Amino acid sequence: MKVVKFGGSSLASATQLQKVLNIVKSDKERQFVVVSAPGKRNDSDTKVTDALIKYYRAYIAGDDVSLQQKWIINRYADIVAELGLKQTILDRISKNIVSLATLPIEENEFLYDTFLAAGEDNNAKLIAAFFNQNGVPARYVHPREAGLFVSSEPGNARILPYSYDKIEELNNSEEVLVIPGFFGVTRDGQICTFSRGGSDITGSIIAAGVKADIYENFTDVDGIFAAHPGIIHKPHSIPELTYREMRELAYAGFTVLHDEALLPAYRGKIPLVIKNTNNPEHPGTQIVHKHSKEHLPVVGIAGDAGFVSINMSKYLMNREIGFGRQVLQILEDLNIGWEHMPTGIDDLSIILRERELTPIKEEEILRQLIQKAEVDHAEIEHDLSIIMIVGEKMKSHIGVTATATKALSENNINIQMMSQGSSEVSIMFVVNKEQEKAAIRALYKAFFKPQTKE
Repeated sequence: MKVVKFGGSSLASATQLQKVLNIVKSDKERQFVVVSAPGKRNDSDTKVTDALIKYYRAYIAGDDVSLQQKWIINRYADIVAELGLKQTILDRISKNIVSLATLPIEENEFLYDTFLAAGEDNNAKLIAAFFNQNGVPARYVHPREAGLFVSSEPGNARILPYSYDKIEELNNSEEVLVIPGFFGVTRDGQICTFSRGGSDITGSIIAAGVKADIYENFTDVDGIFAAHPGIIHKPHSIPELTYREMRELAYAGFTVLHDEALLPAYRGKIPLVIKNTNNPEHPGTQIVHKHSKEHLPVVGIAGDAGFVSINMSKYLMNREIGFGRQVLQILEDLNIGWEHMPTGIDDLSIILRERELTPIKEEEILRQLIQKAEVDHAEIEHDLSIIMIVGEKMKSHIGVTATATKALSENNINIQMMSQGSSEVSIMFVVNKEQEKAAIRALYKAFFKPQTKE
C-alpha cells in the first residue's frame, strides 16, 4: 500500500494532471493521493497559493476583491475545461473561493490559513472528479474527515497524537482517497496550516497513520542530487539516503523535501521515495532507516548562507563553572535561537541564523557578554555560510576530514571553523559567504570527481 503526494508543479495544468492519472493508474497499491495547490505553468505564471495571498490582503484591506476571485476561479476553470470535466465541479470550487470573502475579519486568527488552504482543498476536489471520470474510483476527503486534527497554531500546526487512530480508519475505503495537503483542523473545527511547503507533512502523516509500505513524494526532479545542480554541472542523483543523512542535507539547504515532513514517516518507519512526475520510470531517491546497499562514505554536499557567529574569548574560560549556561541565558532572554557552538579552552563561538538578530539585539548581546559574562573580547561576524558533507559511512572511513580540508586549502578557501557531531553523520565547515560555491565545487570534486560549472 502506497501513499502518494504530488507537488504544485505536478498539478499545474491538464497535461500534468494526465501524467498524475497515469501514475496512479499504473499501480493499484497507490490508494492515497495527497495534493498541493496548482503551481506555476511557466516562469511568468503565478502559483494559486500566491494568488490567494493577494486575495486575502485585498479582503482585509477592504478593497474590491472581484479581480482576485476571478483570476483564481479562471485558473481552475482552465484546468476543468482542458480536462473536459463537468461544470458542477467548477461551480463547487467557485462557490468556495467566493465564500472566503464572507468570513469574519476581526478576531479571526485562522483567516489567513483558511484563505491559503483553499488552494489545496479545491484542487483535491478537482482531482477526485478527474479520477472518477477516467476510470479510477476516487473520493475527495477533507482533512476533518481524514482525522488530521492539529494544534491551534496558525501557520505552524502540529498533528495531535490521537489523530493517528482516526487516520488508520481510512484503510477501510476501497476507493482512491484524494486528500488536500498543507492543513488540518483544530479541535474547534478551524482550518490551520502547517508551515509553508506543508503538503509534504500531510503526506508523511497519512503514510504513518495508515501504516503504508511506502510514501512516494512526486516532484519535478529525478530524486535528490549529491549537490546543487546550479553549482555542480550534472551532479549524480543519490539512489538511497538514511533519514539522518536527509535531515542533515535538508538543514544545510537541500529544499527538495520539507524537513518537518521526515518526522512522521521516520517515526512510523515508512520508507520515503522522491520521484519525478515527468519521468516516473526513474527509481528516484529512497530515504530509509538503514542503508540496504553499498554506498560512498560521503553521499551529499550542501551549503547554506545567512549565518553569523558570536565570537568571544576569556582567559581560563574552561575553569569557570557555569560560563556556557550564562552565555546561553543571555540569548534565551533575548529570544534568540542558536545553531552550533564550537569551543576552545579560552574561546567560544555561537553560530546562529542572521534572521535571529537585529542591530539592537547585537548591541545588547555584546554589552551583556562584557558586563555579565565578563569576557575579554566579543565580536559578531556576519556573511558566513555553512557547508556540510554528509554520510553515515564517514565514521568508519579514515581520511574524510583530511580529504575535505586538503580540497579547501588547495582552492584557497579559508575555513573559519569546523565541527563534527558525535553521531559523525556530518562534518560542518564555516566559510565566508562569497566562497560558498567554490567550497562546494572543491569538495564535490574531491569526493565525486565530476566536471563542475565554472
